[in-house]
Amino acid sequence: MNQTIHRILKGQADRFPNKEAIRAPGRTALDYQSLTLQVDSIVERLNTLGIGRGERVAIVLPNGPEMAVAFLAVASCATSAPLNPAYRASEFDFYLSDLNARALMLAEGVNSPAREIAQARGIPILEVTRKPDDAAGVFHLTETSGGTASVASFAGPDDVALVLHTSGTTSRPKIVPLTHRNICTSAFNTATTLQLTEDDCCLNVMPLFHIHGLMAAVLAKLTPFREVAYFQHLTVIHARRNRSA
Repeated sequence: MNQTIHRILKGQADRFPNKEAIRAPGRTALDYQSLTLQVDSIVERLNTLGIGRGERVAIVLPNGPEMAVAFLAVASCATSAPLNPAYRASEFDFYLSDLNARALMLAEGVNSPAREIAQARGIPILEVTRKPDDAAGVFHLTETSGGTASVASFAGPDDVALVLHTSGTTSRPKIVPLTHRNICTSAFNTATTLQLTEDDCCLNVMPLFHIHGLMAAVLAKLTPFREVAYFQHLTVIHARRNRSA
């Protein structure tokens, strides 16, 4: 499967621009077109700050639409590394060091031990800010330093989109890298099994620093069953053309 998160979002925006993509209680829903524009805006901002493909950005945000969009945006141009906001200072120190994080994404004004650890380690902090009337998932990034991304552009299918740590119950936690090809395939399989359509809504009850929350609630819904069938159809046509050639 030759897909990336951004290609899936762009395909949804082209086919269902006004369909709701993300909802949150008391907030205006974000449609697919607006979601893709928001992701593009954050990608451009990250590239301006010198963050690009292959560089890891730790995300410490509470469950909610901003966390979902932050994951999509970071993964679209760099490597997303979501962390549990409830970690202690010693845990953040280990994970931020082990990840060799290029930056830390944190909600504006949040007094998290991750902020102190990042400052002590000289890791730039990207503050997520939003206005009260912003639609679900719309936010801005604030950071003073700038630069040039080492590899600026959208990620490809074999770029690492997401890194997670094992639980470490038997030894030191280990980093598990997942490429766009990996997670897009999993999202397609989940959407196919559940037969999701563009009219379905998935209620997220899983933490978004966990693979099941990111895959089953976010990516699977953004990859509805009809799109899966569409890409499978294109794959069959492509295979037939190759055989005839």
